[in-house]
Formats: sequence, structure tokens, C-alpha cells
Amino acid sequence: RENFIHLCNPHLEKMKEDILYHFALGTGTHDFPKLFGDVKFVCVGGSPSRMKAFIAYIAEELGLGSPGCDYPNICAGTDRYAMYKVGPVLSVSHGMGIPSISIMLHELIKLLYHAKCSDITIIRIGTSGGIGLEPGSVVITKQSVDATFKPQLEQVVLGKTVIRSTNLDEQLAKELMQCSKEIGQFNTVIGNTMCTLDFYEGQGRLDGAICLYDEGEKLQYLKNAYESGVRNIEMESSVFAAMCNLSGVKAAVVCVTLLNRLEGDQISSPHDVLVEYQQRPQKLVGYFIKKSLGKV
Repeated sequence: RENFIHLCNPHLEKMKEDILYHFALGTGTHDFPKLFGDVKFVCVGGSPSRMKAFIAYIAEELGLGSPGCDYPNICAGTDRYAMYKVGPVLSVSHGMGIPSISIMLHELIKLLYHAKCSDITIIRIGTSGGIGLEPGSVVITKQSVDATFKPQLEQVVLGKTVIRSTNLDEQLAKELMQCSKEIGQFNTVIGNTMCTLDFYEGQGRLDGAICLYDEGEKLQYLKNAYESGVRNIEMESSVFAAMCNLSGVKAAVVCVTLLNRLEGDQISSPHDVLVEYQQRPQKLVGYFIKKSLGKV
């Protein structure tokens, strides 16, 4: 069962029913193989509205929907996450930060396992701050690194520190890069992504409510990050990579940069420009899915 989801939890086999509380779904109330058994691609992102926009986009790209068509939220019984499906594509929101995406991934991985899905590819699409890149550049993550530039997730389990690998699928990253070359619409690079625990101090910003370092220290830190191979900063990739690794799932992170952090901290581009930037990961991943399904 090499291409099936691997669950690192022997206790689940002893449970009569598995309630995915934050999805408002359960094995006792829903037929997971019927609902999700044909899923091959899962795209996750922070915002519910962005993930709904993605499912509408991919539906049209795959010829499975029409403009203005509505897609119901499968997780309508909860306000924690939103989930949409069309054909073999599942689109799920994960909120902001490591704790929020971690909770979502535990339940998503179990959902895919209960649905008996195989050959799954999971891709996080999102936004980020760039380092040394023009705003609007897309970064395909090679490794997720922590705030000390180490490719690892440090987590405390039962009072003990556990270190987990945050490598991502190298072949999948190369395939996505080739897709971007074929699209030819925006700058795309493969690089390391720094995953931080917050948006302000953790990312070296000068504009938070608390800041006890100066601009020179901030710039030196960001330059050190760049020299170590970091090309963008966000807040979810480390646990995403670690959990997908443990579950035997091919995974990638594709984020657009909204600004170059070497030139400032605040996102000041006009709204319409930011909207276009945010569509770039969708276009790249949408093209990849179409190509994988032989529709390009």
C-alpha cells in the first residue's frame, strides 16, 4: 500500500467511529470513500474565500463547472475551516499559523485515509514576504526552515522535544518549476522558505506593537537568511512539510511574495495588484493539475 496514506497512529484502528470535529464530519455519519475516494489533488490555503475562489477556478479549467456556479462548503457545520470539492480536487482552508494548519492537517490526513485515497498530492498555496525577490515572484519551497535557518520542526510532545524533517518532494518541486516555465507569465524560483511563529517580531518587522531591535539588526538577520538560501517567509510550511512526510504524501508549498522584506515591512501595493499576485500560485497549481490529468 505504498501509494496510500500512512497513519502514524495505531490507536485509530481501535476506534468504532472517528469524529473529525473541526470539519464537522465523522466516519459514523458520512461515507468517506463515496464523498472523497476519487480525490487525487488537495490544495490548502489560509483563507476560506481564497480556497472557494480556487475551486471555482480549477472547475472551469478542468471543464467541470461554469462561470457563476456555486460550490457548497462541505464543512458548513463548523466555522473553523472551509472545504470545497470538484472532480478529483479538494480545496481546504487552514487559517493562519502553525497551530491552525496543524489541526486541519490531522483531520485532513485522517479523512483521506478513511476515504481510501491513493496517489495523493497536497499543495499549499499562499502569500509570503520575499527576501531579495521582486514582489509578485512565486517561490516553490525546497525546504522549510525555522527562524534559525535549520530544516526542521521542533515540537514538544508529552513534555519532550521532538525534531521532525521539513524536506519537501524534490521531484514535485521540479515539475511545478517546469509548469511555470511553460506558463511564462511570472518569475518563479525554487528556494528555502522560513516558517516563523508570528508575523511581526518572528519575521524581523519594525512595525509591530513590540520591537526591541534596530533596523541594522533586522537587515543583517534578513541578509543572513538570504545567504542561507531563504527566499521567502510565511507561517505554516514547517508543520505542513513534517506532517506530509510522516504520512507518506507528496507535498509542495507554492507562495507568491507580496513585498521584498529587504526594502520594507508594510504591504503597500494597490488592492488590484495584490489580487493579481494572489492568483499566481492558483494559476501555477491549476496548470500543474491540468497537465497531470492530460488536459494541457
